[in-house]
Amino acid sequence: MASSGEMPFLDHLEELRWRIIWSLAALIVGVGVAFVLVYQFDLLTWMQGPILPFLHGHKLVYTAPGDGFSILLQTSIMVGIVIALPVILWQVYAFLSPALHRHEKKVAIPVILGAVGLFVCGAALAWYFVLPMTLRFLFNLGDKNFDQMITVSAYFGFVTSLVLAMGAVFELPIAVLLLSVFGLVTPTFLAKFRRHALLGSYVVAAIITPGDLFITSIALMVPLYMLYELSIILSFLVVRRKEQKALAESAGEVPA
Repeated sequence: MASSGEMPFLDHLEELRWRIIWSLAALIVGVGVAFVLVYQFDLLTWMQGPILPFLHGHKLVYTAPGDGFSILLQTSIMVGIVIALPVILWQVYAFLSPALHRHEKKVAIPVILGAVGLFVCGAALAWYFVLPMTLRFLFNLGDKNFDQMITVSAYFGFVTSLVLAMGAVFELPIAVLLLSVFGLVTPTFLAKFRRHALLGSYVVAAIITPGDLFITSIALMVPLYMLYELSIILSFLVVRRKEQKALAESAGEVPA
């Protein structure tokens, strides 16, 4: 029989099920709101901005009757993920919070806001920096040899995957912070792999940017590696706070 302070395993599963349901509901609502925003404010025209200078007065083309709706839905999903992200992260925190100490719960809101902020920063970097550089390289490479017929689905699929990938990569400090809270990584461990992280940053940059393997990748590698250094700092702060708490408890003191 479970103790009064513990939740039975089946209750954990039931709670997890409801957390997933609420997260999916938030995602559906977010996509619905995004669909209205994208349609009413004509965001599809705005999103074509980066590629227009390379089309020489032409427009993107579509080859199937359903392409217009498909692109509208795809863009709405991307925007809807951003809208629903705070709720999804809160559901993750609510499920894990019983296992956290009081001081760990205090940082939940800043962590959630930080995760959303980092995702937006990553997406903005992809939109304003990575995408224009990549398009410039790709079009300069093929403009002289081929006639252009860029489809709507190809362009928006490219943009969506790039923006979401950059937003996900920028969540690295939050992931390391959570791993440090649960004692799975330490700043010493992370510091040992700085050289590997530098190489990994370049590899990730080269994968995300399907352009040249030097200028664009190097330019993107710098912020990616800085995220790793930020992760080390966050891990250090978490570990130091744990050590201070342990010393206070061993001395019979109650931490503030």
